[in-house]
Amino acid sequence: MTAVQDERSPVRTVPAPPPASLSDRLRVALGAPVRALREAPRRPMLVASSLALLSLVVYAVVRHFVHTSMVDMIVYRAEGAAVADGNDLYALRVTEWNLPATYPPFAAMLFVPTTWFPIAFLRVAITLGNLGLLALMAHLSFKLVGWPRRELRPIGVVLVTGLGVWLEPVFTTLRYGQINLALGCLILWDLTRSDDRRSKGLAIGIAAGIKLTPGLFAVYLLITGRVRAAFTAGLTFLGTFLIGALFLPDATWGFWTEYLYDSSRVGKTEIVDNQSLRGAFARLLHTPDPGLLATLGVGLVAVSGLAVAAWAARSGRWLPRSEAWGVCVAAVTAVLISPISWTHHWVWCVPVLVLLAAEASVEHSRPAAVRRLRWRAAFWATLLAFLSFAMWAAKPLGAAVLHMSPLRQLPTSIYPWVGLCFLLAAAIRIRARRLSAGAPLVRLPGQRDGGGPDTARGRQQAPAAR
Repeated sequence: MTAVQDERSPVRTVPAPPPASLSDRLRVALGAPVRALREAPRRPMLVASSLALLSLVVYAVVRHFVHTSMVDMIVYRAEGAAVADGNDLYALRVTEWNLPATYPPFAAMLFVPTTWFPIAFLRVAITLGNLGLLALMAHLSFKLVGWPRRELRPIGVVLVTGLGVWLEPVFTTLRYGQINLALGCLILWDLTRSDDRRSKGLAIGIAAGIKLTPGLFAVYLLITGRVRAAFTAGLTFLGTFLIGALFLPDATWGFWTEYLYDSSRVGKTEIVDNQSLRGAFARLLHTPDPGLLATLGVGLVAVSGLAVAAWAARSGRWLPRSEAWGVCVAAVTAVLISPISWTHHWVWCVPVLVLLAAEASVEHSRPAAVRRLRWRAAFWATLLAFLSFAMWAAKPLGAAVLHMSPLRQLPTSIYPWVGLCFLLAAAIRIRARRLSAGAPLVRLPGQRDGGGPDTARGRQQAPAAR
């Protein structure tokens, strides 16, 4: 056969395998946790499981003796009942505190299934569900950070699930039956997916439709160059608005024209439960309305935080775990600048602590001659802050909250201080890495930006020379 004949011969190609069915993909996804647990080192997993189980037993005992009202769960159920019965959603008042509905109509529609079960059942089901979401948030946090090694991550997930209940934001989320962990998982799941996925941004848009604050992550996607994902998030959010307008037109009109801007429906700005910057300003200035000064301060932090988040995400050539730094900075910025950020909104402490633990681990692995204590100190200080329950220990009674001394204001505004320190540490970290990089980082095939094989940007980078 001549060369020309050979070139003209039909090329035999191996047919591509048919796409897996939805049931097959679902079976693989559901079996992944079991396979991961089996592949984890047996002895460390046994120790971690024992510690986690002991912690959860102690937590159950403590929970039995403290007042666990799950009051927010009751409000959610009442919102669902108002939708199901055709009542005025934003006129309802429930519990002994006369709490109103504060979420968009789309969220209330999602709460309708809670009306199918008695409250006693919901207390158990939502607590167990939140523990499962805590495990999922831990898994997604490890995936975002790309640390530790894949076979060790199930051990980390077990430890975070068992011991993480003592983090004050998680403890309070469980106590009130809140949805913060669910929203956090939606956002992290979206951000840990490849940028090539056309549906990226969908979960962020849904989260923003349930509670408006997650909309800041759409801005984060936009300023980090992921325009399609940002528009997907925006269009999804618009879809949630249209669904609410279609099925609950009166409630939608009332929410977007009146109730959204009435902060008194959410709670008092100055109480220590509110760990936002505006709440800290109110306590610092001894006034329930901190006014223009607080607005300017919050605006400055918003711009600075988003700038640092974008700087981090765009610094993959120099900064290990760049995407994780960007996401965590964006998350901390969101809870800082929200007018009301209850302590349980700070469940973002989970990925922040995982990121700091990764930095501390890398720091500890360096030779003793160049080893420092910066990130280990930052990790332990941050962990102690979220374990401390400091704002509750120092909480004054009644109107005394507006007359606290400067020293007492430190523990009652501990989360804003931690958040500001984290933003500053991120900026210093990025600048230091850019200044000290002796050689550009090169991409390794099949790896991702930000340090680990599972981070969200689709690439990983490593130093060209050591």
